[in-house]
Amino acid sequence: MERIDIYPTHMYEDFKLRPGRVQPFGATLVPGGVNFSVFSRHADYCVLVLFETGASQPFAEIPFRGVFQKPETGEPFWGDFRVGHVFAMTVFDLDYENIEYGFRMDGPGPRAERGHPGHHRFDVSTVLLDPYARAIGGRDVWGQTPDWTDPYPHRARIVHDDFDWESDRPLEIPTEDLIIYEMHVRGFTRDPSSGVRQPGTFAAIREKIPYLKELGINCVELMPIYEFDEFENSRPNPETGELLMNYWGYSTVGFFAPKAGFAATGKSKDGTMVADELKMLVKELHQNGIEVILDVVFNHTAEGNEFGPTISYRGIDNVTYYMLTPEGYYFNFSGTGNTLNCNNPIVRNMVLDCLRFWAAEYHIDGFRFDLGSILGRDPWGAPMANPPLLETLAFDPILAKCKLIAEAWDAGGLYQVGSFPAYGRWAEWNGKYRDGIRKFLKGSGSVGDMAQRLQGSPDLYGWGNRGPTASINFITCHDGFTLADLVSYNGKHNEANGENNMDGANDNESWNCGAEGWTDDPNINALRSQQLKNAVAMLLVSQGVPMLLMGDEIGQSKRGNNNTYCHDNELNWLDWTLLEKNKELFQFFKHCIAFRNAHPALRGKDFFRNHDYMNCGYADISWHGTSAWNADWSGHVIAFMLSGEHAKGGTIVDNYIYVALNMHWGALPFELPGLRDGMKWHLFANTSAAPYSCEPGSEPVLDDQYGFLVGGRSVVILVGK
Repeated sequence: MERIDIYPTHMYEDFKLRPGRVQPFGATLVPGGVNFSVFSRHADYCVLVLFETGASQPFAEIPFRGVFQKPETGEPFWGDFRVGHVFAMTVFDLDYENIEYGFRMDGPGPRAERGHPGHHRFDVSTVLLDPYARAIGGRDVWGQTPDWTDPYPHRARIVHDDFDWESDRPLEIPTEDLIIYEMHVRGFTRDPSSGVRQPGTFAAIREKIPYLKELGINCVELMPIYEFDEFENSRPNPETGELLMNYWGYSTVGFFAPKAGFAATGKSKDGTMVADELKMLVKELHQNGIEVILDVVFNHTAEGNEFGPTISYRGIDNVTYYMLTPEGYYFNFSGTGNTLNCNNPIVRNMVLDCLRFWAAEYHIDGFRFDLGSILGRDPWGAPMANPPLLETLAFDPILAKCKLIAEAWDAGGLYQVGSFPAYGRWAEWNGKYRDGIRKFLKGSGSVGDMAQRLQGSPDLYGWGNRGPTASINFITCHDGFTLADLVSYNGKHNEANGENNMDGANDNESWNCGAEGWTDDPNINALRSQQLKNAVAMLLVSQGVPMLLMGDEIGQSKRGNNNTYCHDNELNWLDWTLLEKNKELFQFFKHCIAFRNAHPALRGKDFFRNHDYMNCGYADISWHGTSAWNADWSGHVIAFMLSGEHAKGGTIVDNYIYVALNMHWGALPFELPGLRDGMKWHLFANTSAAPYSCEPGSEPVLDDQYGFLVGGRSVVILVGK
């Protein structure tokens, strides 16, 4: 193919160029210049487009094929800077700190018109974002109204990595010892009540590390921090006029770039400063014993369906990056318009490159994969028995110590909780744990199912050498009711989303305790407070890995809205005044976390055997009811005892722990199992009577060692020592 003279020669004739390095992809600093490398299997023409930062028009456009000048002599030569399907070129003497760049690509037709199918969607009039961009401009300050006329709204920038990590490295906390805290970067500190200097930013989280340490968590799971467009599908609420936006960020623009709008330094338009701000947060969290897990969204991108914008992948190589029907429409297993073709070898390598990048360059400790089941579909959408991407991630040497957590379902109906292809590595968000605990909490659940969930769900994970650490136990997460709303609303109240309350889940398994929403009835409020304590107590005495939702520890409410994806306001901002208002609840959370951390019997790597394999006189776990050693599997009551001699396979000796769960509406007397060697039962927590809990290690001895009256709808936790 002859060179296409779309762009005048004078736009690039003054640059010194040479064939580039094909790896790594993206823009990389090399001695004296910048190496640009981009893949496209089907493009036959590519142009590098260079802008001064923030400029509307490029100052140069350099084709990867054409007549160039030799850097040494200035003599002209015909160049074709390609190797295979990779366009690669080094450009010398660029002021890389003050430029933005993109690509134009052309290739075979037919070129599809907007809204109509077409396998190839090349358009040389569109400047495309580098899929491997390490920094992206265009949304530098959160919520700043963009220039809607800008044809290139997302701008790749070049990052110079000179961050001093000192001695930092990933913490490698054993999975069974994690206490995960799911949080939104902006929502955690955006409310004025947070009292931080730069609300809603990476930097602000650093000011709140003492709070996280006081609570006792040792891992934060950050909702999407990859670059996304908060103005995607933004619209005014038809009733209130409030701007609704893409607040949660589950619609990725660039997988390698931290979101500039989350950085206090984003307004500087310096990608290196944004990167360093996030690295400083990770470094300081690590210094305080807190790991960082990123919520990653590889199931789709922000380009949407046939009517969506062309930002990057669609214009670079549509048929490689997306799952397409034979007619050229987009498969939509994500529920958002398109589905990344993750088991195409090129896309698979991009995902692997991305995760390696975050693990190596940002010291990230693990990843939670949104709609993870999509990653196991073949290019036509069928579930695969041995998905190459999931296997590759499980055995990758660079990711070997990273936690891998799947949301084991997708919007196309594939539900794999308990059956996700794990390769001995993957953990799962346990949706069946969430549902089982919620049902039991409100009095409608099965005792038999509850026993499985308390043990780490051996019915789901007792195969393939997985163990209880395969189960990420949660009762609430960003998607759904908060814990306070779970006990305050029977139904969702999503009218503020402007969708006639049609969005969000309907199967919430919630109970309002007698009134819908806010009430001043003291009896209802007391019951709600008790149910909150019941929930966290159940969560933190369960085998598996507990995950808490930001704000649950202080009773945060979203006013019954179970799908706050579009709100940049008080529905999503943590109200720090609740810390004082609900300090009793916070203290209960704190004590329960400390209790779990103090007792290895609650953090097993292996499932219970339900017998005395250590020959200590008691099984590792025994089941009880109102009568000791006699569980009733048909009602609303269950109790269990853990033998400390069996903790962690006998390598660590723990106390005995007894937990009584009474979800009957009335108080019931529980007969206590006897202890050996003169040990006595001590009371750690009783959700129906103040002071509700105490500091672990300071538990008072029970006056009656033979029985305990457990209040209606309450949990009691005892320690035998």
